[in-house]
Amino acid sequence: MDDIFSKVREGSAFHVRVWLDNTENDLNQGDDHRFSLLHWAAREGGTNIVDMLIQRGARINATNMGDDTALHLAASHGHRDIVLMLMHNKANINAINEHGNTPLHYACFWNQDLVAEDLVNNGALVAMANKFDETPLDKAKDYLSKRLKERAASLGQDLQKIPFKDRSWLGYKTRSRDALLSRHTGINIDQLQLNGHMATTHSGEVWRGLWQENDIVAKVLSLRECTVRNSRDFQEEFPRLRIFNHQNILPVLACCNQPPNLVVISQFMPYGSLFNVLHGETGIVVDQNQALRFAIDIARGMEFLHTLEPMIPNFVLTSKHVMIDEDLTARINMADYSFSFHEKGKLYSPAWMAPEAMQKRPDEINVRASDMWSFAILLFELETREVPFADLTSMEIGMKVALEGLRITIPPGISTHILRLLKICMNEDPGKRPRFDMIIPILEKMKHAS
Repeated sequence: MDDIFSKVREGSAFHVRVWLDNTENDLNQGDDHRFSLLHWAAREGGTNIVDMLIQRGARINATNMGDDTALHLAASHGHRDIVLMLMHNKANINAINEHGNTPLHYACFWNQDLVAEDLVNNGALVAMANKFDETPLDKAKDYLSKRLKERAASLGQDLQKIPFKDRSWLGYKTRSRDALLSRHTGINIDQLQLNGHMATTHSGEVWRGLWQENDIVAKVLSLRECTVRNSRDFQEEFPRLRIFNHQNILPVLACCNQPPNLVVISQFMPYGSLFNVLHGETGIVVDQNQALRFAIDIARGMEFLHTLEPMIPNFVLTSKHVMIDEDLTARINMADYSFSFHEKGKLYSPAWMAPEAMQKRPDEINVRASDMWSFAILLFELETREVPFADLTSMEIGMKVALEGLRITIPPGISTHILRLLKICMNEDPGKRPRFDMIIPILEKMKHAS
């Protein structure tokens, strides 16, 4: 297919859809100026393409080389429907580019009156100064400046000028990924700049680092011995983990296959795992509404994985294997996949595993049904903020769940809707557990009611 950036600029929704259906195509890649597909669609007014990209997982606040977001471009060109769509999907309304300009600065400068009013109505600050000490009101014509000032005052905005403050050193901006990232599969370990040891787990050493100026996490697999066969199996299994076309899946970007080092590389997530968010000290407040958002994200990701034929084996759904993105989107981490040659026969997450998954061989169980049990444990964790079976060792949990009928204890006060859903998802008969496409509407109804 021709250059996908050209197809987006041309507004060819059909070509974009076909391109997105290939799981290895990275919709968050950037061109030579780090314009993402979403940047171009927002600039050119491709409303249906913007919607498609957002649904597939485009990073709303990714920046190009000039630190513009898609909202900057849509506001500049007066694409009101796209501006509203981006704001609805968590766009940073007061994002600043390299000149300190916000989307409102550009809407005012280009006389996009309705867009400017939409931005102010949704929290854009009229008194925020850029590097040249100019506020959006300074950029607007008199009639628009007066109207926006009155509207901001009625909304309770402080109209005192907010001086420009350089925040670039904080490293909060998310660049569109280099287009090369999605084309690479195997790379040399010397190309990675590993600069911080994050954790040692049963599966390997986890490091934070940089690759082509992108924040990454590299997991170096723990192996007693790396054989030629291990290396070959690793090379064969790794490509299935490069799932770039779903917003609730965190893909493996690339790998290093240089025995004795087998390394999987994924994007760095600022808040870490869902387990860390629920039980650590990230400062994120997970209220009932946010808990349901996480549950819906996870269910959507699992629904997608269950559509793949053949399914990806050797993946256990736990809160440690779900990562939280900067916009609080939950994403299932493909880097936590267990390779066929890695830790055979060992179970490290029995608290989240269905009883039958610990009693039978993988080819003897209904994997989709056992995933639903794991999701129920995750739902319990989201609702109670408790670590399941926290007072027992992994070996004790495995033995008691598989052989002695140990189950989670539902505390009093839990939502009756959640309680009913837990019971359905943890039916002792795997064949009677629902599918993910059946429970997503239930979860969404709960979220709207909360």
